[in-house]
Amino acid sequence: MKPRHGEVSIPLQPPGRGAPPAAGPAEQPRDYVLWSLFNVLAGYVLPCLGCLCFPALVFSIKARDCKVLGDLEGARQHGAHARVLNIICSLLLVAGVVLTIIAVIAVTITVT
Repeated sequence: MKPRHGEVSIPLQPPGRGAPPAAGPAEQPRDYVLWSLFNVLAGYVLPCLGCLCFPALVFSIKARDCKVLGDLEGARQHGAHARVLNIICSLLLVAGVVLTIIAVIAVTITVT
């Protein structure tokens, strides 16, 4: 059997040279599950913040499920929602901790 000359392809540039490949479609979307889990667990330390952080965990799990099933666009959308909710929850957690510290300091100053 003779090899066909039309099917042979010869690379014009050696590997590692030239334009880098597009990272858009090949890049895996982020799911932020660990960040969401941390926010939920840390949110239950402060009253009612755990319930506010729970939707971020739900979107993170949805993003991971979509990524496993191969739905990269759905995973990107759910991951983006999870990221926004995680940012909001993290800001609320930091504000809650700061306000708790200020309240404790104010109470100790007034008692003494």
